[in-house]
Amino acid sequence: MPAQQGEGGFSKAGVNPWLVAPVVALAAFMEVLDISIANVSLQHIAGDLSASQDESTWVLTSYLVTNAIILPVSGWLSSVMGRKRFFLACIAGFSASSLLCGLAPSLGLLIVFRAIQGLTGGGLQPSAQAILADTFPPRQRGMAFALYGMAVVFAPAIGPTLGGWITDTVSWRWVFLLNVPVGIVLTMLVTAMVEDPPALVKARLEKLKQGFRIDYFGFAFLTLGLGLLQVVLDKGELDDWFSSPFILWTSIASGVSLVTFVLWELGQDDPIVDLHLLLERNFGVANLLMFMLGFILLGSTVLLPELVQRLMGYTATQAGLVITPGGFAIILIMPLVGKAISVIDSRHLIALGLVISAVALYNMTGFNLQTDYATFMWARVYQALGLSLLFIPINTAAYRGIPSDKSSAASALINVSRNLGGSFGISLVTTLLSRQSQTHQTVLAAHATPYDPAYAATIGGLTERFHSHGGSVAEAAIHAAGEVSGMIAEQALMQAFIDDFRLLAVVFFLLIPVVYIMRRAAPHGPPAAH
Repeated sequence: MPAQQGEGGFSKAGVNPWLVAPVVALAAFMEVLDISIANVSLQHIAGDLSASQDESTWVLTSYLVTNAIILPVSGWLSSVMGRKRFFLACIAGFSASSLLCGLAPSLGLLIVFRAIQGLTGGGLQPSAQAILADTFPPRQRGMAFALYGMAVVFAPAIGPTLGGWITDTVSWRWVFLLNVPVGIVLTMLVTAMVEDPPALVKARLEKLKQGFRIDYFGFAFLTLGLGLLQVVLDKGELDDWFSSPFILWTSIASGVSLVTFVLWELGQDDPIVDLHLLLERNFGVANLLMFMLGFILLGSTVLLPELVQRLMGYTATQAGLVITPGGFAIILIMPLVGKAISVIDSRHLIALGLVISAVALYNMTGFNLQTDYATFMWARVYQALGLSLLFIPINTAAYRGIPSDKSSAASALINVSRNLGGSFGISLVTTLLSRQSQTHQTVLAAHATPYDPAYAATIGGLTERFHSHGGSVAEAAIHAAGEVSGMIAEQALMQAFIDDFRLLAVVFFLLIPVVYIMRRAAPHGPPAAH
């Protein structure tokens, strides 16, 4: 059935584009969810498959590595296979590998199946976004991207809570098996609703007439560069970064591969990743902003649950409930932003989002060891208000001036930016947390001497209390010293969390002037080239 052109976009004849949007958004949601949903199940996986906790983390790393490799080349694969065909292949491969993950009899096989899952699922996000960009005209893209944004921003927020609940009530295997029925339904719906736009079909046929050619060198450099980079970011903190020869040489190999890849691709007539798109001012700046959005979003999403678990004694499910309301706030606000983008300059919305997010993050520097659940939860909701103003305007600004036959390549790049930003954000905040905690503990411990009146008073009071419950004065003094040592460690860790939140707030403030490097556009934006 031929595609028909609606108000500037393309959908399968007789199919309302607004029915297409939630279907492709659900595919992206399913894939993004699997990045975070398995995190809280690692302990159960390790126990069930007779593995150590450190070994089980490769369940996450293998997924992230292959996902990082396939994301940037998904645009090229779409142009060769056809976007719809590639999208369906990704859904089928992701569903099949999810089934294998759920049935895996050993950790080794689970890691292999997770790698396949990351490889096949990596094309879902950029394909979904490209389909939306071509299905809707520029003036309606705000609302279309709102659906996509709700999917990819809400998924990390709900992932830990959903994963914890499934693991506790059924089994960790259902974290993966749940994708199978969803994938079957999505396959049927995408087959019935989605069609490639004529411009993309024409470009594909012309490319095939000229001869099918694979850029083996470019793909090899990309695979090495991004794959090794993801290993470094995921394992660096555990191995104490460059003090580990493995991390040092892996970093060097990654850097050399990525530099070689960029130089090689810029000289190709038919590059596997169209880096020339980054020279377009709006698109280049939007990629930087999307990188930092991923950096802050996933960095803070890791920090807040870790804070309440390590210092407040929350369970994994309770920690998930701290950030989940923020996800629901995003769902409520994004449709409003989708409407606002048609009447307000996207740059102003992005700047406002950065200001609100930065203020919300700075507000988190007021946390202390007496902070209650409501305060943590509302702080995340405030942050979500700002994040809601960022995703849609950044994407809308990025696609201005991008022709439809380049939308798949553009989607691949901007999703790579967000995912890499998230990986860098998680890696940096966890490293700073560890280092700053040690620094603060050293400073606080320096004051813990008998000559410090506050320390002496605290030790005296605790010794008296322990002595009153039985035991000698000497034993009570030892218990008191241990109690104070624990207090110092807790305060040092809390100060380290505050340092991280402050850093994230400052980063967002510094990004505000960058927004106005982008060109000003009319509220509806110029018509996209087709």
